Amino acid sequence: QVQLVESGGGLVQAGGSLRLSCAASGRSRYAMGWFRQASGKEREFVTGISWSGSNTYYADSVKGRFTISRDNARNTVYLQMNSLKPEDTAVYYCAADQLPITTAQTMGRIDYWGKGTLVTVSS
Repeated sequence: QVQLVESGGGLVQAGGSLRLSCAASGRSRYAMGWFRQASGKEREFVTGISWSGSNTYYADSVKGRFTISRDNARNTVYLQMNSLKPEDTAVYYCAADQLPITTAQTMGRIDYWGKGTLVTVSS
């Protein structure tokens, strides 16, 4: 069993930056990722990273602005969000799976989810 705990959300002005963290319990070799869900909308993929960190994937809407990274020694994944826009406002969820996150998402199942952290971007 893996527990994921997100932190780092908050209120920021448009154009600002935030860094989210996701701390994972255990030491299994999981791919990790971030999803987000805005009010009244479905949860959507944001970014994913392989266990080694050598492969990363981004939604078109965040390419060039968001960066995912991981520190396996700390069992932590990070999401650096720059040039934030009001449309980035959402609850951000950390996810973990033994398959690549995009593959697991396509299959309709993700092994583990965090409880989410709210990011609010004001205009």
